Amino acid sequence: MASDPERPTLSSLGKVGKSSGEVTEAEEPLLNGGHNSESYSVLAAILPFLFPAFGGLLYGYDIGATSCATISVESAELSGISWYNLSSVEIGLITSGSLYGALIGSVLAFNIADFLGRRRELMLAALFYLVGALVTTFAPNFPVMVIGRFVYGVGIGLAMHAAPMYIAETAPSEIRGQLISLKEFFIVLGMVAGYGIGSLLVDVVAGWRYMYGASTPLAVIMGIGMWWLPASPRWLLLCAMQGKGNLQDLREIAISCMCRLRGQATAPVSIQVDEIVTELSNIGEEKEATFGEMFRGKCLKALVIGAGLVLFQQITGQPSVLYYAASIFQTAGFSAASDATRVSILLGLLKLIMTGIAVIVVDRLGRRPLLLGGVSGMVVSLFLLGSYYLFLDNLPVVAVVALLLYVGCYQLSFGPIGWLMISEIFPLRLRGRGLSIAVLVNFGANALVTFAFSPLKALLGAGILFYGFGVIAVLSLIFIFFIVPETKGLTLEEIEAKCL
Repeated sequence: MASDPERPTLSSLGKVGKSSGEVTEAEEPLLNGGHNSESYSVLAAILPFLFPAFGGLLYGYDIGATSCATISVESAELSGISWYNLSSVEIGLITSGSLYGALIGSVLAFNIADFLGRRRELMLAALFYLVGALVTTFAPNFPVMVIGRFVYGVGIGLAMHAAPMYIAETAPSEIRGQLISLKEFFIVLGMVAGYGIGSLLVDVVAGWRYMYGASTPLAVIMGIGMWWLPASPRWLLLCAMQGKGNLQDLREIAISCMCRLRGQATAPVSIQVDEIVTELSNIGEEKEATFGEMFRGKCLKALVIGAGLVLFQQITGQPSVLYYAASIFQTAGFSAASDATRVSILLGLLKLIMTGIAVIVVDRLGRRPLLLGGVSGMVVSLFLLGSYYLFLDNLPVVAVVALLLYVGCYQLSFGPIGWLMISEIFPLRLRGRGLSIAVLVNFGANALVTFAFSPLKALLGAGILFYGFGVIAVLSLIFIFFIVPETKGLTLEEIEAKCL
């Protein structure tokens, strides 16, 4: 098709608002010189993080609240229902229903992410959260309750896909790592809130209904907040470059959105937008992605890095270690350990503190040092736990130290950095689909480990099982050392140009 001489081209848009001296290296802006420091207002940069992070808060809250809700719903005196006599399979469906919904949400995101955009996908996630919570809260019978759990899980899948993308694409590169890591902090904060509210309501008649109902105001706030926030400027520019709208109009909308996101006047923001356009033009983002491209070239490398990280995040034993927390503390003589909820709250507070440390240092130390150091600590703790169950059962202090070391090191490394890296590493035009595959791997591995834990424990014993997790952690350390790049301080476009 012949080009329209009146229509602005990608290259001309990339030069709008720049003097000739500022585009002398436009041929290879990323490989030759890097980017100018982004100017931004801290307040303006934090607000676009806050509402997407509510998606993580609601995910964490569901984990904490469900652990208490299952106790409430099984009680003949306190459940407030006639169908409380549930089998272990039915309780398992209540517990894991949101996880299976999240898997479906991840598959759904693969097809709709680039069509809807990050902002509208998060609005849709908030709607699923709200409907799922309401259906669960007012469920008249067990099948309806499971449907509600599944619908809520679809919201989890969409939110955990779109939230890191939206934050990554709207945050200034200097604090991008901190803001995306803060989303993990919000997940843990939600877990602690779920355990806390659940422990307060577990002795209330029909308390499980109130536990699930408590999440509805947050879902409403998330939906309204995402409606108020601007669209991702990078998504708008991608649409412009792929011919899905008028280039000049979408550029102006992107500048307007960037003004709100940075809290800056139009002139410096327009320069930032034009730099992004020029950078995207030079790394070939004009072509619309095909399914086959997911498994070739740059995206294949990004897929190996991202999916590998979230796979190791799940199969290095985190759910299994936490499963033993109450019994480990009980063996060591801690009175609070008789109450699994109290143990969960204590560990949740430790996770909050360690995640907070990761948030503070991630953009100073970088991603690789935190991953290598944290996973090394996990290796030590897993072998200590295995040794405790095989040889050192008369030294419960070893198990307590190993448990705390594992939780702390996980929250310094795989916890926040896994989600951070998958939001950074995929090229823009493949980011929606690439991230959905990574999230699908994450939830799929979570479901597999949760399902396989009890049979493996019965077959191998706890000691051998923890040794096995330790070996997997060593493999993950090798993977990180040789495969995972450092992305600290780079723009998303620079990561594509230099790391893939």
